[in-house]
Parts: sequence; structure tokens; C-alpha cells
Amino acid sequence: MALFSKLKDRLFKSSSRIEQGLDAIVEDGGTPEPQAPTAHTADPQEPTPTIPEPDPQPQPVPELPGTPEAPEPMPADPIPAPAPQEQPAPVPENPAPTPGLLGRLLGRKDAAPVIRRTLDDDMLEQLEELLITSDMGVDTALRVTANMAEGRIGKKLSTPEIKALLSQEIARIMEPVARPLPIYPKRPQVVLVVGVNGSGKTTTIGKLASQFRAAGKKVVIAAGDTFRAAAVEQLQVWGDRAGVPVLTAPEGSDPASLAFDAMTRAQAEGADLLMIDTAGRLQNRADLMEELAKIVRVIRKKDETAPHNTLLVLDATTGQNALSQVETFQKLADVSGLVMTKLDGTARGGVLVALADKFGLPIHAIGVGEQIDDLAPFDPADFANALTGAEA
Repeated sequence: MALFSKLKDRLFKSSSRIEQGLDAIVEDGGTPEPQAPTAHTADPQEPTPTIPEPDPQPQPVPELPGTPEAPEPMPADPIPAPAPQEQPAPVPENPAPTPGLLGRLLGRKDAAPVIRRTLDDDMLEQLEELLITSDMGVDTALRVTANMAEGRIGKKLSTPEIKALLSQEIARIMEPVARPLPIYPKRPQVVLVVGVNGSGKTTTIGKLASQFRAAGKKVVIAAGDTFRAAAVEQLQVWGDRAGVPVLTAPEGSDPASLAFDAMTRAQAEGADLLMIDTAGRLQNRADLMEELAKIVRVIRKKDETAPHNTLLVLDATTGQNALSQVETFQKLADVSGLVMTKLDGTARGGVLVALADKFGLPIHAIGVGEQIDDLAPFDPADFANALTGAEA
């Protein structure tokens, strides 16, 4: 539940766009329907109202048989004139209606009307457009709305009901791909991390290393992006935060050579995991492909089954460009799973649904902040509820 709260807070841009869009769609062509009155919850501090009992009326005394007649009354003193009485307050011509006794006791009040709209082709088209603008993609948006409409055409739906349906469809798509990073008994388990520059590779490596170390694993990091001094320095900072050693090489060094040295050290120290950062230049794909291929060839001299995982880190703010990045890196490297970062800073969270629908690659984690613990395991139900604004 804590994760859902954080996701809902951090995904405010994505969920706000979808929530506002759904409200507008339902109000456009919807009709208000009154709800049944709701009972007012009494304040425990308030005294419970009581019904006053009527004053006791005098009962007539029955006549007993054989009772002598009552004597005639004696003449009394003169009866004084009655005192003048106050005039009653004037009654207004149109008195305000007052609730009945039962209504006052229960504190009933009329609830605000709920706006409902009939699900028809026009409404479905508006829903499709909303999902497409949230970067869910045309194919995925059409599939989601078609599933939502199945068996419901002609029915009147409210905004909360549509949110719940949308959340269910998104969770259904995401469920098969929600898998944590697998841990193998092989030591060291080599995790190759790829992605374009600026996607969040460095911070993701640091956060994953921190989580694995907290789980009792011994981790080694290799700063394989040797062409960017800033990337090496940043990775060292994250390594210090996580308490994990970071192996570096002079700027411009051969990344494959560094990977080989890191593999040797990890084996010698009995490390559980070796995480290797890589360059993210896509301007010249041929060079990047050769660099990644060389890293793989070199580490396989130490372990022919390495790398055991190839993680692709994606930036959610790129929207639909994330789809083309997955296609590119699938050709450059044998991508085994995804990590989506920066979901807290974009209104394009729907792209993760499109990725799951199109590629079916495992989504191991999502980033929702800059802190070291802001990398969360991917939970499809929590993500769907947070994205749509539905209640958990």
C-alpha cells in the first residue's frame, strides 16, 4: 500500500492527465443521476437526541356503587379576570420545509448527483484519443478500449467505473511482464546494463547495487562508459552511497579490457553480482554494436554463459521514442529485461503499457525519484491504479 501511495503521488502528471480527460469525457454528453440520501455519521462528541415523553394525563376516577352524591359546592369568591395573553408570533406565508423526526435523528442529506454517460462509439473514440495522447500508442489504445467496451455498449458508466475498467485492462496487459530480476546460483552473475546516454543507467546501477547489497549479496560495479568522465565520476558517487566497489579505467580506455579485469576481480573475491555499465551512443550504431559485441566476447572467455542478464534502461520522458530504443537495442544486444526511469517527471507513463503490449519483455523495476530507494519492483496493479487514478 505504501508503494501505491508513492506511485500515485509521483505519477501525478500521468494520472492527472488521464483523470482530467476521463472527467471531461463523461461530462461531455453525460447526464446527472440523483443518488439515494446518505446517512449523516453522528459526531461521537454530540449528545444523542432523545424523544421527550408526553406529560401524564389525569385519569378519570370511576364511580363506585353506593357512593353518596357529592354535596353541592359552596359559593366561591368572585373569579378574577384573566391576565392578558401574549399574541402568537406570525406564521410566514411560505415556511421552510423541515425534515421529519426520523430524518433529523439520522441526519440524512441528499447526495450530489453522479454523472453517467452511455458507452457508445463516440465515447470510445474519445477514450482512444485520451490514451494515445498519454503515449499508450494507437494499437494498445484500440485494444484496451475494445476490451473495455465488450458487453458494455449502451450501458451508462460513471467516471469511477471507467477508471476501474481502464485499470483492470492495463493490469491485465502488464501482469505477464511483471517479473523481478532473476538471481542465479552462478557466481558471479554478470549483469550488462545498456541504454542511451541520459536514460538513467548510472543511477539505476547504483540503486540496484544498493538493493542487492541490502539483501546480503556481494556486488562489484565496472564503469564501462570510459568515454565520458562524468559518467565514471557519477557511478563512483553512487557506488559510495551503496557501499559497493567501482572499478574504473582511464578516460578513453577499452571498455572490454575493463570488463575483463572486473570479471577477474569478481571471481577472485567471490562476488555474487558483477554489474557492467556501457556507453549509450546511438549516433553511430556500428561502433556501439562492435563495442558491446567485444565486451561479450571478452567476458565469455571467463564464463561462456555470460552475460546472464542484459538490462535496457529507458527514460519515460522520451515517450514513444522508447519503442524505437527497444527495437534498436534488441538488435545491438540480447536484451533480457527493462527498467523504466523518471516516471515521476512525465505525463507519458502510458508508454510502459505500450512496451509491455508490443514486446512482452520483463519489466524488472521502475524509477520514481532520485533517492537511492526510489527504484521499486514493478507491480502491475499498483501501477495501473496509480496511472488511472483508480482506487486501490
